[in-house]
Amino acid sequence: MKNIDFIDKYGTFRIKNPENYSGLYLPLAGEKGLKSSITPTLGGDSKTSQNTFLLEPVSIENLHNNKGTRNFWCRIVGKGFWSVCGSSAQQEADRFTGNQDESELEAGLMWQKLHRASKIYGLEADTTSFVTLDGSMEVMLVEITNKTDEAMEIVPIGAIPIYGRSADNIRDHRHVTSLLHRIETTQYGIEVTPVLSFDERGHRKNDISYFVYGSSGNGESPESFYPTVEQFIGEGGSFLIPEAVRTEKAGAKAGEKFQGKEAVGAIKFANRIIKPLETVSYIMLAGLTEKGNDVNAITGRYRSVLEVKEELNTVKKHWIDKVNIDFETGNAKEDNYLKWICFQPILRRIYGCSFLPHHDYGKGGRGWRDLWQDCLALLLMEPSDVRRMIVNNYGGVRIDGTNATIIGNEPGEFIADRNNITRVWMDHAFWPFVTTKLYIDQTGDIDVLFDRTTYFKDYQSMRGTSHDKAWNTTYGNKQRTAGGQIYFGTILEHILIQNLCAFYDVGEHNEMKLHGADWNDALDMAWDKGESVAFTCAYAGNLLDIVKCLRNVEKISGINRIEVLEELKLLLADDEILYNCPDKKQELLMSYAKACENCTSGGTALVPIAAICENLEHKAEWMMKNIRENEWISDGTDGGWFNGYYDNNGRPVERCESGDVRMMLTGQVFAIMSGTAKKEQIKAICNSADKYLFDQKAGGYRLNTDFKEEKFDLGRMFGFAYGEKENGAVFSHMAVMYANALYKQGFIKEGYKVLKTLLDTAMDFDRSRMYPGVPEYFDNDGRGLYSYLTGAASWYMLTIITSVYGVHGELGDLVIEPALMPQQYNEKGDAKVSLEFAGHGFDISVHNPDKLEPGDAQVKRALCDDVKVENVTGNSVRIPRHAIEMLSTDKCHMVEIYIE
Repeated sequence: MKNIDFIDKYGTFRIKNPENYSGLYLPLAGEKGLKSSITPTLGGDSKTSQNTFLLEPVSIENLHNNKGTRNFWCRIVGKGFWSVCGSSAQQEADRFTGNQDESELEAGLMWQKLHRASKIYGLEADTTSFVTLDGSMEVMLVEITNKTDEAMEIVPIGAIPIYGRSADNIRDHRHVTSLLHRIETTQYGIEVTPVLSFDERGHRKNDISYFVYGSSGNGESPESFYPTVEQFIGEGGSFLIPEAVRTEKAGAKAGEKFQGKEAVGAIKFANRIIKPLETVSYIMLAGLTEKGNDVNAITGRYRSVLEVKEELNTVKKHWIDKVNIDFETGNAKEDNYLKWICFQPILRRIYGCSFLPHHDYGKGGRGWRDLWQDCLALLLMEPSDVRRMIVNNYGGVRIDGTNATIIGNEPGEFIADRNNITRVWMDHAFWPFVTTKLYIDQTGDIDVLFDRTTYFKDYQSMRGTSHDKAWNTTYGNKQRTAGGQIYFGTILEHILIQNLCAFYDVGEHNEMKLHGADWNDALDMAWDKGESVAFTCAYAGNLLDIVKCLRNVEKISGINRIEVLEELKLLLADDEILYNCPDKKQELLMSYAKACENCTSGGTALVPIAAICENLEHKAEWMMKNIRENEWISDGTDGGWFNGYYDNNGRPVERCESGDVRMMLTGQVFAIMSGTAKKEQIKAICNSADKYLFDQKAGGYRLNTDFKEEKFDLGRMFGFAYGEKENGAVFSHMAVMYANALYKQGFIKEGYKVLKTLLDTAMDFDRSRMYPGVPEYFDNDGRGLYSYLTGAASWYMLTIITSVYGVHGELGDLVIEPALMPQQYNEKGDAKVSLEFAGHGFDISVHNPDKLEPGDAQVKRALCDDVKVENVTGNSVRIPRHAIEMLSTDKCHMVEIYIE
């Protein structure tokens, strides 16, 4: 069945009767301010932070339970009443019957329009919803048309419940906090200003006002108001059949005040007689602002249909321009899905992980991993801001190589855990260099490595195993020297500390300790003896990449020595006897951590780059050799894989014994990506992944096989039903990284299968039941869950651009190495990607008329603006940075690549 129908190349789609599908919602937000979600029946919520919810907070289960949604009613005099979004008792009862309204949703990036037609009353309504670009308010434009042959009289009533407090109060003090409400009606609406806020910060004087304002399409003010829930719904009523809608009930006039009640922005407009085929319009505005601000002035910009539609067009253009990457493969549906996938990293920058109905964790903001992985996508779309973000983010690194876990709202703001809870994710030190390396390749800016920033400091010390009892809030959250000065280290020094500390932090099997978890947050019950072979592979790859980076620094800049923290020299021990002994490695690590637990000496040392490179290579080679010799598992046929973990009893987690197959995808991804796995091992891993993890019905490669055990000596994931979340679901993030790793090592067909299966599952609406995009995971039935806010989107986008189209930077040069499969070209054998690189726009077209597979094809020639590109070798095209900088920034440049 064709459920999602795209109408342009910008991701705009339509879907009929969307209310018949569970769990659908769209994000609505500005560049700052309100962060909203909206369903086909106008459900969802809106907020600016955990403590300031305009609408009642919702999770996914609330979407079908909550009655108190945004709504707009028409009471048809002498006949009945009708909701433009279908949220009435009668319309609910008529669903899935012959009397169900006809509806269609049209939606794009940050906006939706709901069309609904009543078979009973002959009315049609278009309800358009969006958040203003400045994030100050939600806008709801309702356009009602009489489709009958007779005039009818309607009483229009808009209603948006106002929650107006912290999400903490959804249960705690729900009634008590309503007693704090001070409600006032004005000429155009209703304002709610609680006198206090109750939340985990304590009892504070409130400084936020919440509002719902309304006007007719030509700016006329409302006739009256129902500002409290009990006044609006009446005794025994509900939001599905409110008394103020079903009866002629007198409302409050402007200038009246109420207090101590649950609030609703219910607004009654003057009766209106609508002629046949006539359309009348109404505007509802909802938002919040600092107490004392003039809400009338804020909302006065949007009193007419013309003003609202002008802002809507501004919003549409802004977000289309923001997603400045386009694909043309000959499959318009795939191209549009990719447009939404490229939009998802922007959404996570706005919403974090906490502020959509499928909220994963936390009370706002992003996690450490998110900071870095979202930068991957921003480097391809908004690179101008990324340098500052990278430098700021390194300020969250502790001197012992761990990092802050509570991220503030401001750039570079990191907050000490007020509960002094130890949190160490052992993978956290891996991601910063991955992002920094991409930044350097995209820009050629090696100087960023020598920028200086601070280190984060709090009560936690010794890599989460102890507390620094000499630290207090007076010391502050920046690492100091023995002389009391705040210490600034280079970005390169931060990178070395993170990766070297990780090298020594091993368990009894000489693999890196799991601590609180790694990328898989649900491996969280093996603090004592857990080890992550998966990320030991990843760090080994990091060390080799750091070596390549340093050698490029030496070659390009002539710098042959770098300044580092004096204590860091301890970590540069290079002794295979030491490497082979886990206890000695831990002893060395703890001596370093103790030496700078409270403060550093303040001294620095100059170390030759050549010596550091040799040191890191020895460490990486030892790690890879150890893993190859001790962690490989064979299934006795043509399959095999690496054990990825040790549990809290010190036992290997993965095995293949007597029909008991335990395989996890994560360990294979990083073994391949890092180069730990040899070519023959990669082939064996692919065979095993296809045999044991691939499930077409579920949407692709599962995260693990079914262990058939509640394995609580490893993590909570084994409490989840198999096939859900981290316990064996098709987890998009790791699946996409599997594809990325395969492309990196030249396994293009295998990588293509991973990406194609995920996208096909998402696009199959009958299975995925989700709007366009890639979800966090697919469940056993292939339903997509946790839409939008997933790191999978950044990696999918990165892999498509840099690996599939092969468009990437190398020390600032633009390099194009196409690896498109025949199916990814149009009927003429053409494929195109449009993007920005080095501040210039490029349309990059690949012409492969015979649709040759990557291994059978070579680039024969390349043109840039019809001028021959000289640097063409094998399957690679290189346009040097200096040549790009000579190009005009006023036009998009055409790159044509011809494959034969």
